[in-house]
Amino acid sequence: MTSHEAAANPLIHEKSPYLLQHAHNPVHWRPWGEDAFALAKQEDKPVFLSIGYATCHWCHVMERESFEDQEVARVLNQGFIPIKVDREERPDIDGVYMTVCQMITGRGGWPLTIIMTPDKKPFFAATYIPKQGRFGQPGLLELLPEVIRVWKEERSRATDSADQVSEHLRSARWDTGGEMLSRDVLDACYQTLQERFDTRHGGFGKAPKFPTPHNLLFLLRFWKRTGNRQALDMVQTTLKAMRRGGVFDHLGYGFHRYSTDDHWLVPHFEKMLYDQALMIMALTETYLATSDRFYADIVQETATYVLNEMTSEGGGFYSAEDADSEGEEGKFYIWTEQEIESVLSSTDADLVKKVFNTSQAGNYLDEATGKRTGANILHLTRSLDEMAQELGMELSQLEADLDRVRQKLHAVRAQRIRPLLDDKILTDWNGLMIAALARAGRALNRHDYLKAAEDAAGFLLGNLKDDRGRLLHRFRDGEAAIAGMLEDVAFLTFGLIELYEASRKPAYLEQALALTRESLVHFWDHEHGGFFTSADDGEQLLVRQKEVLDGAIPSGNSMALLNLLKLSLLTGDADLESAADQLARAFAGTVRQLPAGCTFLLCGLDLALGPANEVVIVGQEKAADAREMLNVLDTTYLPRTVHLLKTGDTSDELFSLAAFTRDLHMQNEQATAYVCRGQRCERPVTDPREMLSLLESEQHTEAGS
Repeated sequence: MTSHEAAANPLIHEKSPYLLQHAHNPVHWRPWGEDAFALAKQEDKPVFLSIGYATCHWCHVMERESFEDQEVARVLNQGFIPIKVDREERPDIDGVYMTVCQMITGRGGWPLTIIMTPDKKPFFAATYIPKQGRFGQPGLLELLPEVIRVWKEERSRATDSADQVSEHLRSARWDTGGEMLSRDVLDACYQTLQERFDTRHGGFGKAPKFPTPHNLLFLLRFWKRTGNRQALDMVQTTLKAMRRGGVFDHLGYGFHRYSTDDHWLVPHFEKMLYDQALMIMALTETYLATSDRFYADIVQETATYVLNEMTSEGGGFYSAEDADSEGEEGKFYIWTEQEIESVLSSTDADLVKKVFNTSQAGNYLDEATGKRTGANILHLTRSLDEMAQELGMELSQLEADLDRVRQKLHAVRAQRIRPLLDDKILTDWNGLMIAALARAGRALNRHDYLKAAEDAAGFLLGNLKDDRGRLLHRFRDGEAAIAGMLEDVAFLTFGLIELYEASRKPAYLEQALALTRESLVHFWDHEHGGFFTSADDGEQLLVRQKEVLDGAIPSGNSMALLNLLKLSLLTGDADLESAADQLARAFAGTVRQLPAGCTFLLCGLDLALGPANEVVIVGQEKAADAREMLNVLDTTYLPRTVHLLKTGDTSDELFSLAAFTRDLHMQNEQATAYVCRGQRCERPVTDPREMLSLLESEQHTEAGS
């Protein structure tokens, strides 16, 4: 009997696509919950915890090899209580046990495998484990019987180890240094990134290469602060290399998860919502910094993918698309030359083969054998400008021809079996996309992006709150569930702040303030400062974690620092600035030790170190003079500037949020800008150019350094 013929296990009642993928495994998986741990105590069995996510390639591999295997299932069912967790649904659980894995093995990743006592104390950790042993690594069929033997015959070995791991985990607290971070941390971070930078291919370090757009956001701010041209060059080199490489989907758009090589050719093909969001942010800011339409075009391509493929009818954004289809990674995306020739005319096929660097042998290797299969990943090796010159064509004609053939190939590809769409809607990742589309909508004057951001915010605020008004983490199949975590609150707050500055609707600023004040009640560490990952009334895990290091996405504390600083500037609330100061001090030792691991927090520090600009535009939003001023703010790269718009319609609402706006009025019946910087205010101005001059006057604060 295959896994698909097997009777359903308890996961069949879950909403997570990842858990549902395993609902017909012969392994008798249970969801995380007190019932499963009570059963482990009752039957006196250890718990086998497996953590992954729906679009994880190696999670699929381990499932096919082991969890669909009757022999492995028999051992697991007889000797353990098997539990499955979707790391995207429960990042709090994943965070605790990933820390354990890194502590025990020195590395981490997914699938994550933990064996623990019935009281949730781990004594074994690993990532992917094959069914049979390989190259000195034991397989599950060797490992599991040995664990059962130890549990029955030498239990103290397991429990003593579990106690030691748990105690070490509890004692591993972030420092409480108390020393305020200063400009030298920005310099140290830049130096580290410069040393890791791949001058030939862009990006940082060696293979595999991840997008890490928050590194680019930091470098843009460092360039703006110092005038250091190399910081901007590192950003542009990386973005151009990624856009040319196979890590970008040249037909359907959007960025794949990461590159398996150092030159961005062969991706891990899954597509994550958060990568699209953070890339849109980095690309938008690079466009504002350089005025190069190349980056605006990639913003629009990436947004096209998100709006076409990852947006629900209700307005929320889906989580991810899988790397695999029909049991093979990348099958949906790759092309043989014969396939290209069967779809296009000979002239168009020749153009595609030349521009996108295909060959008969192919450039994509079989995962198992390492041999060429004739399959190609479409990619560019040079710019379209260079390609047009080589082909003796006008650039505009080449672009038109490529767009035409792209649409043909894309239409044919759409007939293939698509990878799995993970259609759960996560509050934190949606917050990032709301911020990205709001910022891009401002910069590119795309009202459709702003509307999509507003629709998503409306969906979250309308559907992902519990009966107390507190945020929930996940929505799928009509059900909102799982108590919101720090990242949910912080990322949605970030999105609402960006949405306010794009729409100028005070309700978004009001919601952002409410969420932030709620987070200070339920997530704040009143003893040491900073925010815990889980709320004070949430599920009690082995430890209540606090995280500052960024991963694939910024940490909740990194995002919270920026939010606190922006909201303090927008509202004049000094308590929020004080909380930001305490947060930065709480993690100062870690940030000094690993500055390049905290690049998004350093974006907040850049704002804290200033000079930061507060601008209030007083006027009528649709009047030409007010629009001109707002357009300057929208289309200029001003990372240390926040702004409010006071109109006749919004003055009362704005006063309730930012009392200092009460006595600000139009001068001579003209739209007027009030600019304040570093606790001092300039005289009001009515000329947009004069306003910009004030805002730019101290932006390159250490130019030439």
